[in-house]
Amino acid sequence: MEGLTAYCFALRRMCEILEPSLVTLKNGRKAVRGKAKDAPQYTIFRIVSESEAKQVESRFS
Repeated sequence: MEGLTAYCFALRRMCEILEPSLVTLKNGRKAVRGKAKDAPQYTIFRIVSESEAKQVESRFS
């Protein structure tokens, strides 16, 4: 997992996630939420697997 990326609908392309934080959705799944690197006014998120969630938690917390 080099850099976290997610699709930004406003920019219509993949962007790197700045200031990533791990969140839990209502259904119990894990996701990473942060700002788009190319346009920080937009918030983007990406649903991740349990193994990716553990990597994000250890890396950015």
